[in-house]
Amino acid sequence: MNDEFFRSKVVIVTGAAGFIGSHLCDKLLELGAKVHGLDNLITGQESNLSEAKKNQNFSFHQVDLNDEQATLAVLQKIQAEDGLDAVLHFASPASPPLYQRWPTQTYLVNTLALHNLLTWLKENVPASRLLFAGTSEAYGTPLEHPQKETYWGNVNPNGPRSCYDEAKRLGETICGVFYRDFDFDTRIVRIFNTYGPRMSLADGRILPQFIKEYLANEKLTIYGDGSQTRSYCYIDDLVRGILTFLAAPDLAGETINLGNPHEFTVLETAKIFNEAVGRPDDDFQYLCLPKDDPTRRQPDITKAQKLLQYRPTVEFRDGLKLMIASYKKEN
Repeated sequence: MNDEFFRSKVVIVTGAAGFIGSHLCDKLLELGAKVHGLDNLITGQESNLSEAKKNQNFSFHQVDLNDEQATLAVLQKIQAEDGLDAVLHFASPASPPLYQRWPTQTYLVNTLALHNLLTWLKENVPASRLLFAGTSEAYGTPLEHPQKETYWGNVNPNGPRSCYDEAKRLGETICGVFYRDFDFDTRIVRIFNTYGPRMSLADGRILPQFIKEYLANEKLTIYGDGSQTRSYCYIDDLVRGILTFLAAPDLAGETINLGNPHEFTVLETAKIFNEAVGRPDDDFQYLCLPKDDPTRRQPDITKAQKLLQYRPTVEFRDGLKLMIASYKKEN
């Protein structure tokens, strides 16, 4: 990573109180950036920013990006007082239970709010850049495995997950228009399964769900027969990849997968989890697989390796122990 790029830069992180957003804020501050965190707190937790708030170079703005006028007022204030170099747009519910609870807010913040943000940046800070948090869910239930950036996906356009999946796909379209037609520096990162401290136990995804059940002394829930696969990237590896991408010269308009290509079945994941906490490896309950739940998920990170020299370094068992320990400390 080009650490010097961030020294004294002014960076906005939307969704700053979320899992990934808060870790991005911490790392940016560590690298010497001045950070403005924006969040409406419908799914983010302000407590995730407790370390960031100790830093004089951090400012928090509680604002709903779907409220155009309120957002423009915040952007204008930041620009007038500090200037602006880059935006990391991570404002969106990301867990299935939460984006299904907030479907309208989810599709708007990934589309109309993104359009409004890019329009303002193009007109007021044309030399800045924006990195959009895309998702591996853009690939849907993939017919290609592992998934390359060139794969167009196999997504249900009107299912229970479409408010997120299709909104992220349209968000990519919007970024592409601003890059090709308006010559604005947009970049898209497609994020694969990420884990680590600060994931909400209400998230619904596999690892926080396992931790929630473990802390309640319940059996781990496996949906379907457990043969579906996931590839887990520790948060520190993801943040390093995101910031390397943001800082890299000559990558405007690019879309890059970030994640860990090591693939595990859900059943393997559950056994590794029980091993980590000292429980029997068959202490499970089985439920029906939810509709549109992807059966396979594994990133092809060849492009990230070539353009960013990116490679995850945290082995799953090690990262899982760190994550579990963080929740034990809180509870």
